[in-house]
Amino acid sequence: MERSRESRAEATAAILVAVVLMSIVPDRVANHPRWALDAVAGVLAVVLLLGTRSPARPGRGGRVAALVLTGILTVANLAVGTRMVVNLAQGRGLDDPAVLLLTGGAIWLTNVIVFALWYWELDRGGAVGRAEPAGTGRAPSFLFPQWTLPEPFRDDAWAPRFVDYFYVSFTNATAFSPTDAMPLTRWAKLAMMVQAALSVVVILLVIARAVNILG
Repeated sequence: MERSRESRAEATAAILVAVVLMSIVPDRVANHPRWALDAVAGVLAVVLLLGTRSPARPGRGGRVAALVLTGILTVANLAVGTRMVVNLAQGRGLDDPAVLLLTGGAIWLTNVIVFALWYWELDRGGAVGRAEPAGTGRAPSFLFPQWTLPEPFRDDAWAPRFVDYFYVSFTNATAFSPTDAMPLTRWAKLAMMVQAALSVVVILLVIARAVNILG
C-alpha cells in the first residue's frame, strides 16, 4: 500500500517564517549582509514551491534544496544566537526589554522551526522515503502514539506530516524533553538533546537579562 503524497507547502511556509524572523533581529546580532540570507532563501523557496505544485511523487531535488536551506538557516540562527549570548554575557546592548524579548523570541522560534525541518527531512528518508509503500521504507526515528492505536492510526494507514514534527520540536523546546513522540535512533536523541540545550540557554539568558533590566 503506497502512502498518500506529502506536500512541502507546510515546510516551505515554515522556512519563510524563519527567514522573516531572522530579518527582524537587531543589527548588533544580525547576520550581514542581511540581503544574502533573503536572496538565497528566496531562490530555494521558489524551488520548493514549484515542487509542491506537482501532483507527482515528491522529487529528490526538492529535498536537496530543503536540506541546503535548512542548513543555511541553522548556521544563520546559531550565529545570531551566539552573538546575542556574547552581548548579554558582556552586558553590551539589548538594554530595551521589548527588543530583548523580541530577539530572544525570534531566535527561539527559529530554533523550533529549524529542528522541525531536520526531523521532518531525516525521519524515514523525508517526504520521499515516507511516500514509499508501507513496509518498504526506512525504519522510523520517532515513535508516534498513533502507531500504537487501532485503525485508522496504523503504520500502513497513517504517516506523520510536517505539523507533527513541528509539534515534536515545539514541545521539546518548551518541556526540554520528549512528550508524545519518543526518539528511537541515536541521531534523533542527540538532535533533541542539542535542541533542548539551546532552548535552555536562550530562555534563561533572556529572562535573566530582562529581570535585571526591569529591576
